[in-house]
Amino acid sequence: MTSKADFTDEEWTRLKRAPFVAGMAISLADPGGPIEAVKETSATLKTVLAAAEGGDHGGLVGEIAREATEDGRRHKNPLAGFKPTKGATAGVEILDELRAVNRIVSEKASPEDAEGMRLWLLEAAQAAANAAKEGGFMGFHAVRVSEGEQRMLDSLGEALAAPAG
Repeated sequence: MTSKADFTDEEWTRLKRAPFVAGMAISLADPGGPIEAVKETSATLKTVLAAAEGGDHGGLVGEIAREATEDGRRHKNPLAGFKPTKGATAGVEILDELRAVNRIVSEKASPEDAEGMRLWLLEAAQAAANAAKEGGFMGFHAVRVSEGEQRMLDSLGEALAAPAG
């Protein structure tokens, strides 16, 4: 099984913040109001907590999630060291960060653990996308996942694809 010992401190930090970066990708893809942001963040946190409590994405994800959860209890910023610029380039920076995480786990983790990590990150993003309805007026004609969020989910799927070969 792959564990924390297989990664540098910097790599481990990137792995721990990755689900939060994936959730942020959705929030930035179609910014809503503060209520939507809270719902999306909460959904991401629930995905991390579920993995910490014995989710089905493997031992590496469980170890990452448990440590990220413990960091949260100590009030450590889960996005420490990562702050995308504001504006149009934020989405590019987020996708670059998640591509780097994918590269790290693909090179250092077992194939099963790397796949579990990829699925977990996509699950965190999907949970954020599903957390709040977007658009419409007072709930009428709103959609669960907006076009902008769906485009970001598609881009995340490409960024987190298993490497060929």
